[in-house]
Amino acid sequence: MYVALTRAVPPSFVHCELTHVERAPIDVRIATEQHARYEDTLRSLGCRVERIAATPELPDSIFVEDAAVVFDEIAVITRPGAESRRSEIETVAAALAPHRRLHSIDAPGTIDGGDVLQIGRRVYVGISQRTNAEGVRQLADALGPYGYTVTGLAVERCLHLKSAVTVAADDLLVLNPAWIDGERFEGSKWIDVHPDEPFAANVVRVGDTVICAEGAPRTRDRLERAGLRVVTTPTSELAKAEGALTCCSLIFAER
Repeated sequence: MYVALTRAVPPSFVHCELTHVERAPIDVRIATEQHARYEDTLRSLGCRVERIAATPELPDSIFVEDAAVVFDEIAVITRPGAESRRSEIETVAAALAPHRRLHSIDAPGTIDGGDVLQIGRRVYVGISQRTNAEGVRQLADALGPYGYTVTGLAVERCLHLKSAVTVAADDLLVLNPAWIDGERFEGSKWIDVHPDEPFAANVVRVGDTVICAEGAPRTRDRLERAGLRVVTTPTSELAKAEGALTCCSLIFAER
């Protein structure tokens, strides 16, 4: 059984942080409907969805992935790079406490969970506008006793590492080659997104199924031709907030 922690779309969502995309009008009603579809998709794939306490005053709080990184042995509570987002972590930590032992990133380290990509016992961390080298060092110290290796990678053309690459299967990544070089992930195979769908590299894997953005049909075709089972869900309003599929949940195996 998988647990998926999520949080409701806040009414303040229209005031979200933006770095790499132009601000566009966000329809909170549609965003709420799309988020509900996302949660329904997770349930259909066997996840028990648990809602974290709502924080209507925090515009980006729907993107719970950035507040923590969950491993089998431990959950690391992050220190987000955007100061406006640091108030999100307390409620996420409280939701994770029944499931995992907690470890926190301390100042001056910063990490957004969207910059952390786990491939087996290898962990890659994007050094970006939201995640710094000190945050990577602290994460490596926290994970070292459990046998993980942690490698920092520069991220410059997109918000987070997982904007550019995610895991689609045990031995397969999906990535945007304009934003990250697949050779950086030693020993891994990958599928390139269709060039007309640059944000399609962000997928969610649940068991043997991949959730892909509804607006990326050509990338979906590439994943299906590789033998993957793919389901889709709409993300148009979430994308206006520089969000994507992995951002909206923390998924981990129940213990």
